[in-house]
Amino acid sequence: MTHTYETKILIIEDNILNVTILLEQLNIFGYKTLIAENGEVGIKRAVFAQPDLILLDIMMPGIDGYETCRQLKENPKTKDIPIIFVTALTATKSRVKGFQYGAVDYITKPFQQEEVIARIQTHLTIQEQKKKLEELNRTKDTFFSIIAHDLRGAFMPLVGSISMLEQIIKKHNDQKLHKFSNIVSSSIKNIHKLLDNLLCWGRIQRQQLSANPQSIDMFKLMEWLTDLYQEQANQKNIQLVHSIPCDLVIWADSDMIETIFRNLITNAIKFTTTGGTVSITNKQDNNDTIISVTDSGIGISQDRLAGIFKTDVKNKTKGTAGETGTGLGLILCNEFVHLNNGKISVESHINKGTTFSVHLPSKKP
Repeated sequence: MTHTYETKILIIEDNILNVTILLEQLNIFGYKTLIAENGEVGIKRAVFAQPDLILLDIMMPGIDGYETCRQLKENPKTKDIPIIFVTALTATKSRVKGFQYGAVDYITKPFQQEEVIARIQTHLTIQEQKKKLEELNRTKDTFFSIIAHDLRGAFMPLVGSISMLEQIIKKHNDQKLHKFSNIVSSSIKNIHKLLDNLLCWGRIQRQQLSANPQSIDMFKLMEWLTDLYQEQANQKNIQLVHSIPCDLVIWADSDMIETIFRNLITNAIKFTTTGGTVSITNKQDNNDTIISVTDSGIGISQDRLAGIFKTDVKNKTKGTAGETGTGLGLILCNEFVHLNNGKISVESHINKGTTFSVHLPSKKP
């Protein structure tokens, strides 16, 4: 990659002869060079001039190169500038120490022009690519946020309208329209769920979502969730029950925990045949609470179990009544469980059923 004359390199070196040699080599290749005779001056010039790369001597009067590097890496204005140590020290211990302080490379004295230029060009190229990637990520995040806002805004009236339409059709007892509205409603709700899962998963990948743990009354949550999905279970004559005690409390993010069990319960209903059961139970394991969602459904084959929480494995399977899914629900559950310092496991047998067990902290750490 070709670098322009505007590429700035700061040399922090107290030896005039070494500075002269470096200047001659860098000028041949058109780099703009800045000079500092010690660490203190070098730090000030780096903050002010924002060079693209720093060549830093280790043995200098005042603060040495290691301390200079440490301070540069701790300063938000200079922490991303690549630093190459220039030194006569060749011991492995000295090199490792430099990397520990944040240097990206070493150039040893006496200088070899080809080596100096090759190392500089390599790290300037990496830095340019890094900046381009960061800019692309910023553009992507902005685009993602705009799309998320617009799509959510478009879906909310649509979801509300289909619910009203269902009520009107049900009131007039038109079976054909009722069947058609159920298909449309299911499709819209599924797309809406996919959108929510995608947006949520995207925020996790961009590290914009963190857990906000608090005490959660699991009895109240399960009472609400079983009521919420009772009608869905009734449509397949599935018995949906929980045996969570009224005094069970866990320490986790309430929104994430609700999302986890929403996904697990709807999945259990989806893959359970007519007349089956879905049960929610708990047990204690030292300081953890294990809450399990068990169904008597079709089960998951052993070859699919290994990839069930992985993004690079397709996990979209239709339910026993032809229900469709987003393929992201279990991936989201896995991410949320880990954000809450827990773990999730699965045990399944074909045509016998599946159990998803969520391990979560019972108390505040």
